[in-house]
Amino acid sequence: MKEKPTVEVLNDVVIRFAGDSGDGMQLTGSLFSDVSAILGNQISTFPNYPAEIRAPQGSLGGVSSFQVRIGTSGVYTPGDYADVLVAMNPSALKVNVKNIKSNAVIIIDESAFDEMGLKKGEFTTQNPFVELGLTQNEVISVQITEMTKESLKDSGMDLKSMDRSKNMFALGLILWLYNKGIAPAEELLKKKFGKKPSILEANLKVLSDGYNFGHNTHASVKTYRIEGTEQLPGHYTEVSGNQATALGLVAAAEKAGVQLFLGSYPITPATDILHELAKLKPIGVKTMQAEDEIAGISTAVGAAYAGALGVTSTSGPGLALKSEALGYAVMTELPLVLIDVMRGGPSTGLPTKSEQTDLMQALYGRNGESPLVVLAATSPSDCFDTAFRACKIALEHMTPVIMLTDAYLGNGASAWRIPQLSDYPAIQPHYAQEYYKEETPWTPYMRDPETYARYWAVPGTEGFTHRVGGLEKDSQTGAISTEPRNHARMVGYRKEKVAKIADTIPLLEEMGDADAEVIVVGWGSTYGHILTAVEQILSAGRKIAMAQFKYISPLPRNTEEVIRKHKKVVVVEQNTGQFAAYLSGMLEGIDLYKFNKVEGQPLRVAEIADYLLHILDGEIIKNGGM
Repeated sequence: MKEKPTVEVLNDVVIRFAGDSGDGMQLTGSLFSDVSAILGNQISTFPNYPAEIRAPQGSLGGVSSFQVRIGTSGVYTPGDYADVLVAMNPSALKVNVKNIKSNAVIIIDESAFDEMGLKKGEFTTQNPFVELGLTQNEVISVQITEMTKESLKDSGMDLKSMDRSKNMFALGLILWLYNKGIAPAEELLKKKFGKKPSILEANLKVLSDGYNFGHNTHASVKTYRIEGTEQLPGHYTEVSGNQATALGLVAAAEKAGVQLFLGSYPITPATDILHELAKLKPIGVKTMQAEDEIAGISTAVGAAYAGALGVTSTSGPGLALKSEALGYAVMTELPLVLIDVMRGGPSTGLPTKSEQTDLMQALYGRNGESPLVVLAATSPSDCFDTAFRACKIALEHMTPVIMLTDAYLGNGASAWRIPQLSDYPAIQPHYAQEYYKEETPWTPYMRDPETYARYWAVPGTEGFTHRVGGLEKDSQTGAISTEPRNHARMVGYRKEKVAKIADTIPLLEEMGDADAEVIVVGWGSTYGHILTAVEQILSAGRKIAMAQFKYISPLPRNTEEVIRKHKKVVVVEQNTGQFAAYLSGMLEGIDLYKFNKVEGQPLRVAEIADYLLHILDGEIIKNGGM
């Protein structure tokens, strides 16, 4: 009989669940993440799945994975490489071998590693581990499929239904391996399958059997424990970026006292925002699944004209289609929020993969001079705050706002302490009847003298009858005008209105050594990767600074002050240098270095740190990563 395994305490661990798209790896990873968050661990997740609806079962093209990093502290990314790989078939092993550490523990479903499975994984020998060079790894080989069938033999379920539960066996085994009780997972399953008692009962039994198998057979020579940390009092949950975005929109509408309306068209990876808001009809949220992207934004513009908080959600291809209506919102100066969950391109590109390649489109992708506000969220939980802030700016400054997230943030998750709405600032829509105090008769394009924001006259408000449209308006009367000087004046007003918003946003925060020669600059979702790399360099005794941009248009007022203090500026982003080009255009003469990756996958901390060390050592490498 095997000896009882020893227990090793770790600061963090990275686990990657991988299998067929129908093997439930996303659910398995999500449940393990939830349990870890409930038990006080920090978490960061990365779901990764193919764009095909369903590739052939067991094939290389059909592999789906879910990577989660759990830790006691300092968990800002899902991790570069996995410490543990759960491979439900040979293809999952082969596809993910490049994503694991050299000493990773590998758990396989031995039932799937038969001759047919190896053939589908395109192995040329009967020993996939030798073929892949995995001879030094601890391999935990378990007949997961067969044991699941044995577990459910008296359930009355057919073989196909039994097979769907095998992911719960893997989850139970992993919970045992990391010394986490199954009770939290059982409660989560009850919430998910409470209305399907037969499915719930099957999943609970297989989960328990997987846990007990590990415990009773001492399946590994060692088990592990990641200590939880004491949390601030409150309610905690795992939240994805798309969920947090939806909740941030709801919170802003509630704070502003306006109706929330989402006009949208389904598009990967933004569709979950529509799904989340559609669930909230009982609390007054209105959603409309339009027939296409143009109709989606047009309904949102109409809702904004009618006095609602108009929102539309999309990804890169949809942003391109919405450009004319977005320009219309700039011209009519209505409060509109557009959420762009970026993915790989061009065209339909990589629908399920993540990049930061829509920045220039967000900044400039409209005809004419069409300035608007651009914000970028920095983490899944920060999507809540960024969505709230986007709505506040739109409503108070009468401008369209584009909020950029991406597939990595939208689908990824982190532990989140549910905030109190009372802790958030007031939102005061720029209503004409409340803000227009002049004695002269009101006209639609009169402006607040401090902010240049047009007054919002909701149709039906007595004394503020008006109409808006896409043609240029006279700055005084609101009538259509083609007069050259008036057009120049209106272009200036719209530009200055956006520029003045810089007075209301937070200053750029600088981290690390303020007097360092090198500052690393990023924007949006690269925050966790850059921060981790910078912290590693600082802990090694080197001097470096960091600044992450959340507000992109306009830039924070102290941007130039922060950047010019440093001799070298390194811009890290998931594109070929869009923010670097934008920043260098704003700040001429800066010594700019670029680290760029466009592979559709999250950045790797080790690669960023290595590049930064080259810069710190004086090696002239202007362009890294590509």
